[in-house]
Amino acid sequence: MKGVIFVELIKMAEGAFGEDTVDMVIEKADLDNDGAFTAVGNYPCSELVKIVMAFSDHSGLSPEVLQRKFGHWMLGFFVDNYPEFFADKDSAFALLESVDQEIHVEVKKLYPDADLPRFDTNRPGPGRLEMVYSSANRLDAFCHGLIEACMERFEEEGDVVRAPHPTEQNAIAFDITLKK
Repeated sequence: MKGVIFVELIKMAEGAFGEDTVDMVIEKADLDNDGAFTAVGNYPCSELVKIVMAFSDHSGLSPEVLQRKFGHWMLGFFVDNYPEFFADKDSAFALLESVDQEIHVEVKKLYPDADLPRFDTNRPGPGRLEMVYSSANRLDAFCHGLIEACMERFEEEGDVVRAPHPTEQNAIAFDITLKK
């Protein structure tokens, strides 16, 4: 997993808890590299999970809530640092549909070694999008937060239902329905 994800998680935590608390929590997380992450490095997802669990223990917030908050944070990071991905999109669905075929293609050009999840989308009807997240890294709550933040970005409201995919291992099905 690219280091930028770790760096941004720590920035979010510093904003919420302060640098001293973050240092204390990172130390307790017993990370392989003692919490020294660079944006261009690669680190195992298990280290990210350790950080989330450590902040969950510290804050009392569930890992689910923390991952969803982090999804919101990362959408802001993407908007600020990669505005070209948003420039020609007029809806959350348009952006979500572009993740695999457009955004991940560009990510692979920059980081050929990036281990990216797969996102398959389908529109079964007006105002509805089915999105399947496939990855050995079970960050479905993080994806849930990204989807929510994406809808907020485009000033859309809707319901996001998440469930394990009925036939694929390591896959989560999101059923997103916009409110009219």
